[in-house]
Amino acid sequence: MEQYESDRLTPAQAAAVRRSLRNGRASLARRSLLRASAGGVLATGGLGALSACGIPGAGKAQDSTSAQDDSAKEKVVNFSNWPEYIDVDDSGKHRPTLETFTKRTGIRVKYTEDINDNDEFFGKIKPQLAAGQDTGRDLIVLTDWLAARVIRLGWAQKLDPANLPHAYANLSPQFRSPDWDPARAYSYPWQGISTVIAFNKKALDGIEVKSISDLLDNPKLKGRVGFLSEMRDSVGMTLLDMGKDPAKFTADDYDAVIARLQKAVDKGQIRRFTGNDYTSDLTKGDLAACVAWGGDIVQLKADSPDVDFIIPDSGYMTSTDNLLIPNKARHKANAERLIDFYYEPDQAAALAAYINYVSPVDGVKPYLEKIDPDAAKNPLILPDKAMAAKSHAFRALTQKEETAFEEKFAKLTGA
Repeated sequence: MEQYESDRLTPAQAAAVRRSLRNGRASLARRSLLRASAGGVLATGGLGALSACGIPGAGKAQDSTSAQDDSAKEKVVNFSNWPEYIDVDDSGKHRPTLETFTKRTGIRVKYTEDINDNDEFFGKIKPQLAAGQDTGRDLIVLTDWLAARVIRLGWAQKLDPANLPHAYANLSPQFRSPDWDPARAYSYPWQGISTVIAFNKKALDGIEVKSISDLLDNPKLKGRVGFLSEMRDSVGMTLLDMGKDPAKFTADDYDAVIARLQKAVDKGQIRRFTGNDYTSDLTKGDLAACVAWGGDIVQLKADSPDVDFIIPDSGYMTSTDNLLIPNKARHKANAERLIDFYYEPDQAAALAAYINYVSPVDGVKPYLEKIDPDAAKNPLILPDKAMAAKSHAFRALTQKEETAFEEKFAKLTGA
């Protein structure tokens, strides 16, 4: 079991926080706050938020434990999620899929949009989890790197497959067995996030872009290339371009990527490292091509005919936001029923049509076609088999690796 981690941020982690505060995935996107990647964004609490919690710096992780399950007598589930990450009707007052779940099961969902950033939210629940106490939440949504940490610490409950027949049957093969939760014993994806290469056709003016190498090496693109300020996305895409597997890379492989990106920075090839604020530069043509998030590109394509994307032959990066049941949650069975509900293809389609992220549910397409035919054809929402086969996940990092890697990336980006 992993030792309980110090609350004090290392200099490298602090640099990553500052980078994300300026322009990371916690920045305001189209109609949502995108998930913040490793290194954290203590958006409201600031750098001192975690260290001020008053928790011991280290300690033994709690064994995975549950409270008495009151699901049978208390028809409720407390669900914490990110802002604007669920379907809402035109009035803005109703969440149709949640209301359908309640009508069908009699279980009331207390839905709270209180996750604005992974590290910030972790700072809220960590004292209770460390003390073996109920967080007041039955279901939470965490990005894969933090979900992995919570599972390692023994702070997530093992799921009961008997309560998850649709989830077990309909989970897309692309997301079935991450290295941090083999066979999905503790988590199921809420949505997937794809990292691709986006471009502005007018700005390219006939220049061909098919790979990360084109972004880094074509002198005609000098000063008009963007990479993401999230380490796993930019490093992962470059690893793939160099023939390395992001799920198996070594420290030497990582250093080779940093050296390659540094060379591009030094010669002025890379304009800057951005969060989702690249969208404005890409639309205007200030960036001719960049590493981008698929959810943004779905919206940009709808508004700008010049914007498009490609999947390199070497592949692309995929991450996930994941549903977990924290220790001591008092309505575990109800939470499992809600997870399973969202793996029914018709409900998954309703969700995908509204939020436009990658659906992790097989069998969604015919239902989505009835709601939004264009979305059903979009591989950034429903990857076909060929695209899914090109997806890669960044391997889980040890605490030592994360500190070292973030420090090197911060130096590269000037954070």
